[in-house]
Amino acid sequence: MASDLTVNDAGASGLEIPLSRAGGTDFRNQALLKGLLRGVRPTLAMAPFVVYTFVGLGIPTLAVIELAFRSEAGKLTLSNLHTVTQGTYRLGFENSILLAALTSVVPGILGLILAYAIQTGHSGMLRRLVATASGVLANFGGINLTFIFIATLGSTGILTAWLSYIHLNPWNFGFNLYSFMGVAVVYCYFQIPLMVLVITPALGGLRPSWREASENLGASSFNYWRTVGVPVLLPSVLGGMLLLFGSGFAAYATADTLTAGTVTLAPIQIGEVLNGNVISGEEHIGYAIGFGMLIVLSITMILYGLVRRRASRWLR
Repeated sequence: MASDLTVNDAGASGLEIPLSRAGGTDFRNQALLKGLLRGVRPTLAMAPFVVYTFVGLGIPTLAVIELAFRSEAGKLTLSNLHTVTQGTYRLGFENSILLAALTSVVPGILGLILAYAIQTGHSGMLRRLVATASGVLANFGGINLTFIFIATLGSTGILTAWLSYIHLNPWNFGFNLYSFMGVAVVYCYFQIPLMVLVITPALGGLRPSWREASENLGASSFNYWRTVGVPVLLPSVLGGMLLLFGSGFAAYATADTLTAGTVTLAPIQIGEVLNGNVISGEEHIGYAIGFGMLIVLSITMILYGLVRRRASRWLR
């Protein structure tokens, strides 16, 4: 009987058992199939997310970009973009960027201090409580938040009344809840908890061994933070502030309900267009404003990706 295996004399030339041609082909095919499956499974797992992102974000984004360069007659034009760089539309972008910058730096610093105080504490229950509260407050906004601040810091709010008894009524010192600075104060309510959520993992990545090594080498606490702590944390802090910038730049409901549109912001201007409050012949201005916001947010996310890549070198 013919055999697929060749066996030589073990004493003479050793034992040789080569695979048959058919058996070797089946083995290679199975290995190739397993390799393909390992490569395809992650792609299949990501498919629902990719479809969801494309339908919910990609298609609307493409529509905004396309209509921003269209006139009412359907012709290509740059007049929409030229219009949003002038007058009140330009002021809306300037105010939105200024508000986003202000509500990213100040809450970023306050959130960092709060997160560090909690992270260096010895109470696990307090950490869990702060994490839970931050997760809730970071997503709390809109009409509910506006009502809370009007009832608290409004001209007849309860905190305002209490401060009046000790002659510290903020309204007597120029404060106005329904102004630009009032919106900034309200934004801090959800921006600070958001910064706590973002920066806490980075603070947890600071290894105690680094501080111990610095102390063993004779470095003071100031030198440790100057040469180790700050350089390691700085990319994460900047990344967190960039996220706050994007959040403050795109927020709409809180500012709109608080000021009733009296503060000129780009998101509120888009809302006015959607409500039909637009000059004849400028029906596509809303798309042009949206296109400008997409540019600002895209730059923000690119910068965020760069600083996060730098932070990941240390905090792994």
